[in-house]
Amino acid sequence: MNGVWRSFPFQTMQLSPGALFAIGLFAALWLLAGLWAIGRGVAMQRRSAFIAGQTDRLASLVEASPQLPVIVRPDWRIEAAERLSRWLGLAQGPRNFDELRGIDAGLDHAGHEQLRQAILGAQRGAKPFTLSLKPLGSARTIIVHGAAAPQAVGGAGSVLLWLSDATEGQHALAQARRERDEAMAAFEALSGLIEAAPFPMWFREADMRLALVNAAYVRAVEATSAATVIEEGVELCEPVAGISATDAAEAARTAGAAQQRTVPVTIEGERRIMRVVDVPLAAEGGRVFGIAGYAIDIQELESERGAHRRFVRTQRELLDRLSAAVAQFGPDQGLVFANQPFRRLFALSAEDVSEGRSFARSLDLWREGGRTPEVRDYPEWRQAHVDWFAKPDASEEDWLLRDGTHLHVVAQPTPDGGLLLIAEDRTEQVQLAGARDTLLRVRTATFDNLFEAIAVFAPDGRLHLWNQRFRRLWNIDEHILAGHPRVDTLMGGLADRLAKPSQISVMQEVIRAATLERTQRVGEIRFADGRHFDFASIPLPDGNALLIMLDITASRKMEGALRERNEALEAADKVKTAFLSRMSYELRTPLTSIGGFGEMLQSGYAGELPVAAKAYIDAIMDSVAVLGRQIDNVLDLAQGEAGTLAVERAPVDVRALLDKALAEAKPFAAAEKIELAGQLSTTLGTIEGDAPRLARLVAGLLDNAIRFTAPARRNGGRVLLHADGDDKGIEVVVSDNGPGMPDAVAAITRGTQAGTQSGGIGLALARQLVAAHGGTMEVLSEKGQGTLVRVSLPRGG
Repeated sequence: MNGVWRSFPFQTMQLSPGALFAIGLFAALWLLAGLWAIGRGVAMQRRSAFIAGQTDRLASLVEASPQLPVIVRPDWRIEAAERLSRWLGLAQGPRNFDELRGIDAGLDHAGHEQLRQAILGAQRGAKPFTLSLKPLGSARTIIVHGAAAPQAVGGAGSVLLWLSDATEGQHALAQARRERDEAMAAFEALSGLIEAAPFPMWFREADMRLALVNAAYVRAVEATSAATVIEEGVELCEPVAGISATDAAEAARTAGAAQQRTVPVTIEGERRIMRVVDVPLAAEGGRVFGIAGYAIDIQELESERGAHRRFVRTQRELLDRLSAAVAQFGPDQGLVFANQPFRRLFALSAEDVSEGRSFARSLDLWREGGRTPEVRDYPEWRQAHVDWFAKPDASEEDWLLRDGTHLHVVAQPTPDGGLLLIAEDRTEQVQLAGARDTLLRVRTATFDNLFEAIAVFAPDGRLHLWNQRFRRLWNIDEHILAGHPRVDTLMGGLADRLAKPSQISVMQEVIRAATLERTQRVGEIRFADGRHFDFASIPLPDGNALLIMLDITASRKMEGALRERNEALEAADKVKTAFLSRMSYELRTPLTSIGGFGEMLQSGYAGELPVAAKAYIDAIMDSVAVLGRQIDNVLDLAQGEAGTLAVERAPVDVRALLDKALAEAKPFAAAEKIELAGQLSTTLGTIEGDAPRLARLVAGLLDNAIRFTAPARRNGGRVLLHADGDDKGIEVVVSDNGPGMPDAVAAITRGTQAGTQSGGIGLALARQLVAAHGGTMEVLSEKGQGTLVRVSLPRGG
């Protein structure tokens, strides 16, 4: 344009004002039109950019959407994104509907035809549809939602399809269905289990009312049905201590955790102990929507627990009575129990036991008290003993303590992880074992130095032990005896050593009887050299048999002389007995005359006597009486020794006889300053016997008691006559507090006639008189404590 203006210079052109105005107006309009065109272009450019951006965003959203839009034109052309080919497994994006079907990919014939018919229906009737298709060769599941496309999208006759990949959803749905089926099956099984449970179970809703009970609950409350129980609200548990079943359930809901209690419950008319548990059931939000409960019968359990407690108590009482020391440590290695021997052995108090001190600490304290053995490495020893708890088997040890005590310790792990410790004091056994070894050596030395020949045979007849005298007696080589030959083999080669070889069979039979029949046999054999031997076989407690052979050659030689001497002694004894009888008779005759004349003088046949003469006559009469009793005693003693003592049998009033003996002895006791007392029972009655001899028996016992007590106890001496009786017989006891008569007691116990002091003849005669009446006499005497004589006589003599 500038070129145009240059070709027409202004100074040569003459324009009018109107033309200039028109040109100016045109130029202004042209400028405005240009400006408007520029603004319009800029606006259109911006709009195009916005639309392009929106298109890109929409395309991105469509691409990112889980659903894929597909437009099917009326001519069956397809407009879709590339995802459609990936979902269907096609090599390239389909351009028409028929390309959706393939051989190894895409839709199969049935699916392709089903989709075609659905699209035709949508085109004709605008009817939406939903299909589920599975491409060939793929596990993918595609859900197709179809409907007539909007006019602005595809035009008339077009169908808009929305495809979504439902593979994961289908899997999740299938899994959810399986889980639902499994949950339903588990619920039904659980319901059946709850119903079949042998113990009551129930469920409470949030308002604590029963909503579900099982058959066991119905039986327990003796109801007709579960509906009746729920309708009437029948509770299984009665209120205990003011707490009802609903209160316990409310407490479980408040605590948010299971609550249990032990209450008595009446089930089918029987009182039982039940453990009732209430469990709150909460949803995911924590809201409790109900309380489940169950009750377990623990009657047997409580009974067993009680029995177990009684057993433990009895066991511990028994352990306290054992001589072995026993302690029990629990699973935590703490001391649970220790019996009395264990406490004494390890110096434990009741507080130490109740403290539950650990085993390791106990070992430390025992070591300080010298109750563990001295070891080089104590920490190692201590750990090794703590490891006893983990060992499967028992451990045994011998502990030698500082004070010389020998303990045998047994550690037995218990099933609950604890330890049972048993300590046995074997100090005495160890000492006895040492003593036994010493005794064995002493026995061997003793065997070899005994005067008798000794051999021990085992139960099978083999020679077990022997001494050197046995070997020398039979002249047997040591190596033969060391082979432990059988008795038949051994004795078979020794027959020639006997005067009568056939007697060797007697030796064998005696040994066989001791080993097999366990009977004792004795015998006598003579050797060929003239020696005589007594032998005996004795069964031993261990099953062996002891053979003893004693050389009696010298005694045989003395036997003849002794026999002759015995005959002479018997003849002398007969002469002595005859002499005593004769002397008793010869003494009694003049004594009778003296007594008779003395009685005459006392009676006044010779006139009145002076006082002094009367005293002399009384002394003579007393001496006559004493001498007469002594003569009778000597005569009875002689007859008793000769076996000719005869007693008369007549009823004797025992009470009268004893009263008379006391009355006659009291003057003598008073003269000796001895207290004489009698304790006579009313049940004495009568016995069959010789009254004079029984009277002398009691008088002699009282006389001896007074005589022995008087010298030792001038003041305070006491003699007691005690008598009692029953249906079988009587018992007379004479006791004193004198010096005692041990020698006389020994003589009477041996059954001899000898005695010490003046009581010997009296006691010997008393024993014979008691024996002649069929009774027994017992003498007890202790030096410085007195003497007691007990005489027992039968009723019938």
